[in-house]
Amino acid sequence: MRAQTGGMFPRLLPLLPALAAAAFAAQAGGPINYDEAAIPPYTLPDPLLAKDGSRIRDAATWRTKRRPELLELFAREVYGRTPAGRPSAMHWETTAVDRAALGGKAVRKEITVWFTADKAGPKMHLMIYQPAGAAGAHAPWPAFLGLNYYGNNCVNPDPAIALSTRWMRQTAEAKIVKNRATEGTRGVHASRWDVENVIARGYATATIYYGDLCEDRNEGLTSDVAALFKTGAVNDRALDAWGSIGIWAWGLSRALDVLAADPEIDGKRVAVHGHSRLGKAALWAGAQDERFAMVISNNSGAGGAALNKRIYGETVERINTSFPFWFAKNFRAYNARESALPVDSHELIALIAPRPVHVGSADDDKWADPRGEFLAAKHAEPVYALFGKKGLGVAEWPAVNKPALGDGLAYHMRPGPHDIKPQDWGYYCDFADRVMKR
Repeated sequence: MRAQTGGMFPRLLPLLPALAAAAFAAQAGGPINYDEAAIPPYTLPDPLLAKDGSRIRDAATWRTKRRPELLELFAREVYGRTPAGRPSAMHWETTAVDRAALGGKAVRKEITVWFTADKAGPKMHLMIYQPAGAAGAHAPWPAFLGLNYYGNNCVNPDPAIALSTRWMRQTAEAKIVKNRATEGTRGVHASRWDVENVIARGYATATIYYGDLCEDRNEGLTSDVAALFKTGAVNDRALDAWGSIGIWAWGLSRALDVLAADPEIDGKRVAVHGHSRLGKAALWAGAQDERFAMVISNNSGAGGAALNKRIYGETVERINTSFPFWFAKNFRAYNARESALPVDSHELIALIAPRPVHVGSADDDKWADPRGEFLAAKHAEPVYALFGKKGLGVAEWPAVNKPALGDGLAYHMRPGPHDIKPQDWGYYCDFADRVMKR
């Protein structure tokens, strides 16, 4: 398949993605390409061409033959292998419930999930906001599930949310003291979650701090969930051992285990979502776990929704150099060798078929390659067609603020930088209304 080519602090926030991109480039070496004309010719692997050279022509053969082949390639070469199923001793306990949260508009639940029988072992904290009162005609509630960056307290300024006590990365976004959440992190990402509006649309929203599962640094691979499964240090693991993105994706599936057991949440109507690196994790979670009813990738870039072979913005080498703990060590073999990569992001999206996928981009987020994100969704269409889905319903890259909400795939690009905004949530809810509500 031939691809298409083609104070002072608030004022500094929009510049952070560009500054980060420059820092990554310095670490990995070489200039960043933002010129469509400079993209080298590339050929995408055909998602319908099986390993034995036969062509997949129906959904049943896709499920039994080609899908397992692609899952194996992504596990071995990109994300690393995920342990099967949930731990037998995993258990959970609801630690707080407020049925008049957010001024009476919502029910808030906080749940601690332990992955072993020993409560001193690795655990995560799941928080759910759902519309107040009985679920009524929507019973039980459909839900959005995603990971957050600064503890559950970052998604809303609600003062009753328990502050995280886990390690946190030091950034200019939130006030963090001694690698722990403070009141300065409360609600710092509220606009990225838009909880009140999502609830008003008739959806629950659930979240986990990603650092509960794996710290976003090299040391994360020697503690918590990684230690439970004896992953090994960042450079001493097996070549196909998982990295933090695989662990975060695994944690999303464990959260789905809990949501599916909640009589007020419809476990068959849970959309998994993520922004940036957590968008990569959401895609990998949705590709592996067919229980997720819908998958949302927001500005996930290289190693996520963007085509790796385009060599535009973030590249495989830069991501592996800056974050050597995110992916399997095998992925490093494709540093500056993307042409040799046996899979690409259109096949990652195709693995989710026929379940709906919505890819969101931002026009100023060149690092994440908005056009490459669109093309990945577009080139997943042949697989969706096997299931009778038309895909995006557009032939060309849509303009800003012109969402393409198809019957199995959706794409939009909003104005602005690398972020997730209420406008994005409006589009995601619009698509969910079409494909996930009864």
